[in-house]
Amino acid sequence: MAVDHAARDADIAPVAALIADPTRAAILTALLGGRALAAGELARLAGVSAATASAHLARLLDGGLVDVLRQGRHRYYRLAGHEVAEVLEVLARVSARPPVRSLRQSRQARLLEEARTCYDHLAGRAGVALLDGLRAGGCLDGEEVTAEGERRLAGLGVDVAGARATRRRFAPECLDWTERRAHLGGALGAAITGVLLERGWYRPGTTPRAVTLTEEGRQGLAELFPGKELTSHTPVTYAGE
Repeated sequence: MAVDHAARDADIAPVAALIADPTRAAILTALLGGRALAAGELARLAGVSAATASAHLARLLDGGLVDVLRQGRHRYYRLAGHEVAEVLEVLARVSARPPVRSLRQSRQARLLEEARTCYDHLAGRAGVALLDGLRAGGCLDGEEVTAEGERRLAGLGVDVAGARATRRRFAPECLDWTERRAHLGGALGAAITGVLLERGWYRPGTTPRAVTLTEEGRQGLAELFPGKELTSHTPVTYAGE
């Protein structure tokens, strides 16, 4: 039986159907790290053949959930935008966590809980601590940067004015799906995270999406947020060690 829709209702069923497939969901989750990845790498991460991954990527492209970057003969895939990442993050919050069946999976889970990228901003315990540090230091008042925040972030090299000028929400809270507390999202969260990575204060780890606080980063953040640790010092052993 046909379903009557209001004239302005969004047709969410096709997008939901694209995300609902386990292989496509795994591909989209892998792209939440914010990096553009080749089809072969996405096939490995999703645990499928290259041909199967290519077929699913074609459907995601047609559905507008991913973009493709062409560099010579190579093609790299990325999420179509932060809106797609936000949908995936919301779904992660209301979804059950898969069972951990190996020591390697346990290590990977701990790394992701400690510090990871949520598309283009810092998440996990580190992301929550960053937002806490900004608030405790008087840098944020609601979703607006204070004069003290402007001073500190400018010293870090963050282009606050540039972030504010984008069409994206400036500094919204984003409920962290592992911590169940807010981390900083939006244009400001992305701008700060970009600087932290450029400075080498965080570096990508061996686990996709996971990032690790470096010693230089620990010292720099201690100066920026005195008395506020941006890591919980959870003991972590990298997979393969």
